[in-house]
Amino acid sequence: MASSSRSSRRRSAATILILLVFVAVFVVRLVDIQVVRAETLSADSLGNRSVEQPVYGARGDIVDTNGVVLAGTVMRYDITLSPRNAAEFDRTTDDGDVTVTVAQAAAEVGALTGQTGDEILQIISGSLAADKDSDYAVVVRAVDVSVFRAIDKLDIPWMYAEKNPGRVYPDGAVAGNLVGFVSSGGEAQAGIELGQDACLASTNGTETYEKGADGVRLPQSTVTTVRAKDGGDVVTTIDSDLQWFVQQVLAEQAVATGAAWGNVVVQEVKTGKLVAVADYPSVDPNNVNGTPDAEDRGSRAFTAPFEPGSTYKALTTASVLDAGAATPLSRVVAPYRYLPPNGANVNDSSNHADLNLTLTGVMIESSNTGMSKFGELISDQQRYDYMSKFGVGSASESGFLAEESGTLRPFEDWDNQTKYATMFGQGLTTTAIQVSSIYQTLANNGVRMPVQLVAGCRHADGSMTDVPEAVGTPVVSAAAARETADILEMVYQKAWLAKTWEIPGYRVGAKTGTAQMPDGRGGYTKGYLVSVSGFAPGDDPQYVVSVSLADPVKLNSSAASAPIFQEVMSQVLKKYRAVPSGATAPALPGTW
Repeated sequence: MASSSRSSRRRSAATILILLVFVAVFVVRLVDIQVVRAETLSADSLGNRSVEQPVYGARGDIVDTNGVVLAGTVMRYDITLSPRNAAEFDRTTDDGDVTVTVAQAAAEVGALTGQTGDEILQIISGSLAADKDSDYAVVVRAVDVSVFRAIDKLDIPWMYAEKNPGRVYPDGAVAGNLVGFVSSGGEAQAGIELGQDACLASTNGTETYEKGADGVRLPQSTVTTVRAKDGGDVVTTIDSDLQWFVQQVLAEQAVATGAAWGNVVVQEVKTGKLVAVADYPSVDPNNVNGTPDAEDRGSRAFTAPFEPGSTYKALTTASVLDAGAATPLSRVVAPYRYLPPNGANVNDSSNHADLNLTLTGVMIESSNTGMSKFGELISDQQRYDYMSKFGVGSASESGFLAEESGTLRPFEDWDNQTKYATMFGQGLTTTAIQVSSIYQTLANNGVRMPVQLVAGCRHADGSMTDVPEAVGTPVVSAAAARETADILEMVYQKAWLAKTWEIPGYRVGAKTGTAQMPDGRGGYTKGYLVSVSGFAPGDDPQYVVSVSLADPVKLNSSAASAPIFQEVMSQVLKKYRAVPSGATAPALPGTW
């Protein structure tokens, strides 16, 4: 019996020893897990259930001078799913729980996104083929809120939505030539969108959330790790209402005359601000592919230099007057053809007998030979210096992306013909913006204001970075500018288009131009670029309107562009309530 008792005690001791060994192993393991490898295991565990995703900042708006949104951001949603968790599930309905298969769920989603159920099933199978543990695949990007809500109502446990701000252009093609557009991925591609991207661009942030073993996001588990930063708003000088009107007028006349393209610039005289810059054809940034020709997706007013023709004679006139070489009543005999001593050959557009013209009459008749005789009264260097001060040969201050500077060769490189051709708008090129700036200078007592398209950047915190205050540059004297303006008023009253462009109640100064179009090979095409530039009211100029039409085959003269000038200038004066003119324009004789 004693032996049995000792055997029992030995078994108990062995059992206790075994238990102690197990406890010791457990304690060592516990210490290893909770102390030695706690940080590593915790990180691994979190990695298995924690998901990081981007938080998109909103791109800034582009607005007109009155705050109207030309380009804005709306919330879109990327629809995603977890391929490895895609499985049938139960859905509670009014008739009880029903089982929804993966194929059925895919078909339901596809009906909302414009995809087929098979396409969505292929997204799942393709992701799993590449990675059997795939937990993320994109079904469709950038759906609007109505689609997002409809998909959310399907309550598919393995399908999710991520916020992704998208670009929208509320007014469509209005100012589309200026605003530009972004890619489907939100990258700036053209226009103000690209040129002012430093202001508009946002910075994305990140957030993490935890998910359960079934792949479903755990409620209230989202944590922002890096905050997103919204972009700033670009404030332009454009008036969207006027821009719409000008685009309509331009498009109607361009179509009616069969023009290849055209543009209209409206500029404030006192400030240099661009109020409207219209192009035809133009682009709707909401549907860029709807404008197949890339050249039609921007603004030729900035990017398409041309020989300005006779509108340029106003610059030569102002230069001669400022240099003291002539007055508005100085006299010349203007033949049909003029052969200067240097061997150049200059002729007018139509055959005529010798004309006894004043400088005013030369502008009224738009005589190339008469202008040549006045232009040669000052040196080539003087003329070149005046052109440079007027902004010819240099891109404007607008900051518009890809703006061309035009072509003005140094006067030392002028051949005999170019010496005279540059007096009446040939042998050089300008943009529509530069021509408008020339007339702004003449209307502003000879002071050229920087061309302004962007007023500033309004940051997300409400602060504003303004464009530096515009400082004007004197180009010609106030007296020379005023005399040139008076001559242009005589052109408006007495030139051949006087009845076509008449604006009752207002004094107006204007000049037409008809120039051959270069063929890109050193010669000219058979087409012409016809234009009108001018300002009003003549007694206190407030606005410049400059119109250009390229190759209007049905009416290949300035008569094609004059109606646009008349209609646009009339609307500008009415819209901004310009005071009608009081005193009449000075009467300057054109002949002697």
